[in-house]
Amino acid sequence: QVQVVESGGGLVQPGGSLTLSCTASGSISSNSAMGWYRQAPGNQRELVARHTRRGGMNFVDVADSVKGRFTISRDNAKNTVYLQMNSLKSEDTAVYYCNVVDFQGATQTSWGQGTQVTVSS
Repeated sequence: QVQVVESGGGLVQPGGSLTLSCTASGSISSNSAMGWYRQAPGNQRELVARHTRRGGMNFVDVADSVKGRFTISRDNAKNTVYLQMNSLKSEDTAVYYCNVVDFQGATQTSWGQGTQVTVSS
């Protein structure tokens, strides 16, 4: 069972920056995805950014709402994914969840407990 732990949330002023980190313990295959979702009060959980390794290739998906402001990166050796968030806006306020999907064999999905990001002056 993969355990997922996030860190790096907090309170930041509009226009500021934060970096979220997510580390997955246990074994993750070379065919896997690590990414970030967020959920604001009253809204559905939505994809923010995701890094997928599959068939020896890497793919990155980024939501249109954060393109040009957020960057996802992944350290495979550390089973860690980062989300660098710049030019933060009040509408970025949400609980951010890390998601890990291992496609090897039976697909396994794991979620972190979530970390709060609040953008406010």
